[in-house]
Amino acid sequence: MRGLAKRGRCTWAASGTALAGLAAVGLFAVSCDAGGTGTRDAGPARTDPVARATPSDGATTPPAAKRVNAVALLQEDPKVSETVKRDLKPCVKDEYPVDTSYGKLTGSTDNDVVVNVMTCGDAVGIGTYVYREQGNSYANVFAAEAPAVYAEIDRGDLVLTKPVYGKNDPMAYPSGEEVITYRWSGNKFTVHDQVHNDFSRAVGGDGDESAAQPSVPTEN
Repeated sequence: MRGLAKRGRCTWAASGTALAGLAAVGLFAVSCDAGGTGTRDAGPARTDPVARATPSDGATTPPAAKRVNAVALLQEDPKVSETVKRDLKPCVKDEYPVDTSYGKLTGSTDNDVVVNVMTCGDAVGIGTYVYREQGNSYANVFAAEAPAVYAEIDRGDLVLTKPVYGKNDPMAYPSGEEVITYRWSGNKFTVHDQVHNDFSRAVGGDGDESAAQPSVPTEN
């Protein structure tokens, strides 16, 4: 769950996104020490030209994924609630709190589009939607609107994570979460797997709530 401080699996509100938008690319430098003195023991360095791999005549570069205007999709979609549309405003200049993912979910030859809408301040999900390309337009084939909901593409499945709140849970510390895996079947998504996680209340939160409450003096 992206943008939400969670425990256990919850690095998400993330995920994401996160909880997506949000891909971080790491550059790693590798250093090897063979225990030598820094000079070659087997003579001078080779000066042979380095062979360069060249693509074969039949090799082609995969086409870039087709991009969509996710904000326009949401604003024109009657399945998106007026509440979400009203809150869908730029956070900074023309940057909207929207994560967009492209991948295969519905068996189509074209990429499907997963759109997660979040709040600007803490990146908490408020809605997630899946769009399937149909001709020159996109059809909404999945929608979930709930606090801190977030969905991702995982090896051809749609994996949705949503927190479970107890009566007195603060937004940042839910009691648990539901991780639901959807799989395309026929012309709709059906539940393929569902996992429930309960989070420890002893770590990451406010600790023992009873201990945090001030004692009430009793009359003698």
